[in-house]
Amino acid sequence: MLRLACSTALLFVLRLFAGLPWLQVLPSIVIFFLVYVTISFLAFLCFYEIYRNTIPKLFAKSVKKYGDKTALIFEGTGEKWSFKELDDYSNRVANLLLQRGFTEGDVIALFMENHSQYVGLWLGMAKIGVEAALINFNLRLEALVHCVNISSARAVVFGSELTDAMCEVHSSMGKTVKLLCAGEWDPKRVPEGTEHLEPLLEATSTNQPRQPDRSFTDRLFYIYTSGTTGMPKAAIVVHSRYYRMAALVYYGFRMKPEDVLYDCLPLYHSAGNIVGVGQCLIHGMTAVIRKKFSASKFWDDCIKYNCTIVQYIGEICRYLLNQPKKDTEHQHKVRMALGNGLRQSIWEEFTTRFNVPQIAEFYGATECNCSLGNFDNKTGACGFNSRILPFFYPIRLVKVDEETMELIRGPDGVCIPCGPGEPGQLVGRIIQNDPLRRFDGYVNQSASNKKVAQDVFKKGDSAYLSGDVLVMDDYGYMYFKDRTGDTFRWKGENVSTTEVEGTLSRLLDMKDVVENGVEVPGAEGKAGMAAIADPDRSTDLAKFSRDLEKALPPYARPVFLRFLPEVNKTGEILHTTANLHLFPHRPAFSSPQTPPPHHSAPRYLSKHSEGPQERILPVYSSPR
Repeated sequence: MLRLACSTALLFVLRLFAGLPWLQVLPSIVIFFLVYVTISFLAFLCFYEIYRNTIPKLFAKSVKKYGDKTALIFEGTGEKWSFKELDDYSNRVANLLLQRGFTEGDVIALFMENHSQYVGLWLGMAKIGVEAALINFNLRLEALVHCVNISSARAVVFGSELTDAMCEVHSSMGKTVKLLCAGEWDPKRVPEGTEHLEPLLEATSTNQPRQPDRSFTDRLFYIYTSGTTGMPKAAIVVHSRYYRMAALVYYGFRMKPEDVLYDCLPLYHSAGNIVGVGQCLIHGMTAVIRKKFSASKFWDDCIKYNCTIVQYIGEICRYLLNQPKKDTEHQHKVRMALGNGLRQSIWEEFTTRFNVPQIAEFYGATECNCSLGNFDNKTGACGFNSRILPFFYPIRLVKVDEETMELIRGPDGVCIPCGPGEPGQLVGRIIQNDPLRRFDGYVNQSASNKKVAQDVFKKGDSAYLSGDVLVMDDYGYMYFKDRTGDTFRWKGENVSTTEVEGTLSRLLDMKDVVENGVEVPGAEGKAGMAAIADPDRSTDLAKFSRDLEKALPPYARPVFLRFLPEVNKTGEILHTTANLHLFPHRPAFSSPQTPPPHHSAPRYLSKHSEGPQERILPVYSSPR
């Protein structure tokens, strides 16, 4: 009420007494709201830092306040856990690990599909200072081993549904890594030495474990992001970052503890585990966890569980719009869709067709310090930053070279800010003693260094490089344009071109390979296109497809293949092509003009000509 009263008073002062036009009054109201929310948010952060709070301690307050209220619902079985039951489960996890000799600072890899257990496992680890490494359940072979090894995990807890994947790699992880299997138990299928988790937990006490003296700036867990050097990087998530990400959307988008949130995003990512589950752990909301997204069951689930908030990524919205119309898509209670990547071209179609009043679009990444939020439902925008008070939130769009995407600097050596309508890379000033501005980086220090630039806002400072190109309008609203560098986004996941190139080259007897992402009409993100040096056309596509299915997750497999007599290994032509649409004045280059076909099974399309041979790799159907 106070915020509403102050906003109304400011409106009258600016409009009636100062005589300002509406185009200046409305942005001023938005700025006031953002300042109010940010100050409140900073006050919360300072309070929690002073009293050395952690996520487990904040969850304990939720347990005390909400007790028997439903915390988590697992859609797969309909199983419901109250806050007290989730607390008991996580206590069992913590006490079991203490019995097994795990101590503060140890790391345990978590490799399983979405389930309520997932939350209880990492939360139980956090209660005793053990850090979870949340591994993408799509990973296999070298990538999976890499993620376990770089985290220095002493153990791996894996879901029984991923037993085959663990059997393929357990011998590569060393005999000192303990294995625990959650879910259905078949001793004949699991790797030798694996223990069944459930009986161990049932025999363990639910008493609160003694928690170590941890603070908001200590490590909570690790989330993996695509690596520009090939394999995924382990991003460090500290307690304050978890709280910051969850609180930003909760307070910014005016959520309530009575809301029921539908979370169909993978829990190994920050969107599902922090932005989604965080509302349950910290703010007392009920979260409905789905094993995997289903376009045909989406609105039915929302009706069944009385969901008021749904999470999305851009692809989900398009998949839902592609579904046949049915009555249930209007019978829900959803008041807000929370996520990122919703294209402006389908924004209003989505809100109108499904009767969702508010799109809570935000911009952010697991490790970034320059998150944005579209708090006033501006169509197409991913966030806002005041042009009147830019110093209040020190982020900026800076100019980059069109060819190399390197930062452009002025005569003083400082980066050049972009004006309205100019595309530029988003950067955020780093201030390590500020929980909003700090950059915790990755386990690998060299990877962290590559995301930091010096002399960006002024001489002597440092800033986080997002790697994303955005555009700002005259009022300060930000619009996402594209991702730069050696990664692109496809099917809601980040794809590393270096990792794909290395894998393809190995599968093809070390042939030269260059990969990049290309836009496909009617699809979100970019599809992978690989150029392969194959002068004698000796590649066995059938074998290559089988090998590729084992080596790369579905989202990382190239959609298009170009077999050429030779490729430019520097990637100058291909990688330049990926950035053409950012700078419209540049000449167009060939790219797919029709969307790839969707098939439930692999299918090859080939074009033979006097020139290079081109074939399209398997493309799998949209989620149903």
